[in-house]
Amino acid sequence: MAHTEEDQLSGAESAEPEFLSIEICAGAGGQAIGLRQAGFGHLALVEIDQYAVKTLELNIQDHEVWSWEREHCDIVSGDVKDFDPFRDAKKSADLLKTRGLDLLAGGVPCPPFSHAGRQLGKADERDLFPRMLDLVETLNPRAVMIENVRGIMDPKFSDYRDWIKARLEGGTYRADDGQLAHEEGLGYTVCQWGVLEASDFGVPQLRPRAILVAFRNDVIKDLKYEWPTATHEDPVSVAKSLETSMRERFKPYFEGEHAERAQKAFERWHRKALERDAELKGKGGGIAPTLVGGSKKHGGADLGPSRAKAAWKLLGISGMGVANDIATCAKKKTEDRDLFGPDGPMLTVRQAAIIQGFPDEWDFSGGKTAQYRQVGNAFPPPVAKAVGESIIDVLRAAREREQKNG
Repeated sequence: MAHTEEDQLSGAESAEPEFLSIEICAGAGGQAIGLRQAGFGHLALVEIDQYAVKTLELNIQDHEVWSWEREHCDIVSGDVKDFDPFRDAKKSADLLKTRGLDLLAGGVPCPPFSHAGRQLGKADERDLFPRMLDLVETLNPRAVMIENVRGIMDPKFSDYRDWIKARLEGGTYRADDGQLAHEEGLGYTVCQWGVLEASDFGVPQLRPRAILVAFRNDVIKDLKYEWPTATHEDPVSVAKSLETSMRERFKPYFEGEHAERAQKAFERWHRKALERDAELKGKGGGIAPTLVGGSKKHGGADLGPSRAKAAWKLLGISGMGVANDIATCAKKKTEDRDLFGPDGPMLTVRQAAIIQGFPDEWDFSGGKTAQYRQVGNAFPPPVAKAVGESIIDVLRAAREREQKNG
């Protein structure tokens, strides 16, 4: 892909960033994009899924906004349990030693705490909170950011949250046997562990995410951390966010044998989406239900469980699958399924990415299902940017305090 004007206007990309981060469970880069926009330069992005690794490599190689990362960031392919930052972050080894790490971030796997799963918590082999905390101990970053589903905040996980906080701060928690246990702590203060709603930050989707933000005690000291506030008073609707891309998909069929039904199908979608937005004005607006990426254990991609599909139908969109892109649709002649179905058009991967808040120029690697799973499992970049900026406010203030005190 050619470098975009947006890439060129993103600042002095090759200059050394003011703050440095390492991210685990990086996925397709949603959190990495947001943190980069906030002002963090990445020293390493760790990811186990091979398609997501290719996505990260593809975009970092392609875009000028990532030129610093091309020189200094290792994309580490493999299990984070095997990740050794001082061995695997080869490009940035000197920077890591001389400057230290400002932020360790990660969207650890959600299934152990998701309402859509069995909520096995710490008993789930996919739970990576312990690994994240081990890396905090190893790297001693100035700040920590951990993202997960809202389910981690459920009462059933209160003891587990207490353990996580105790591991960071020091203190007591209730162990598996019901007895009180004690952790010495890693010298951090958990400043906030709360839920942010993606639609408050311009993402046209109902996507609540639980975020933990902690700072090393010598950093936070006499400073106060401010939780991000909403950037959008009114949600951005699906009708508004998808109108351009939907028109682009239908346009090739506005002339020729499909002209009449293409025009009617587009207008029907647009009308339903606008009506839904008007109906819910003041009650959250016509935003999308939560996109879900699913897992490798299940079949092809669709837009989620029955309730989500019903919500999509009210927005004039079929949730029964993911559509081919424009070129593939034309080549394979799948317009009857992709565009003209009775419940409305299905989303393409690119449109799902818009619903997640990805920038237009961000590409995804793999087949359609692999691409959709990367998108559906992502952390929306605008939310990550807001949290990243709130963390940088403290890091910058702490740096100024240190410089003032000599």
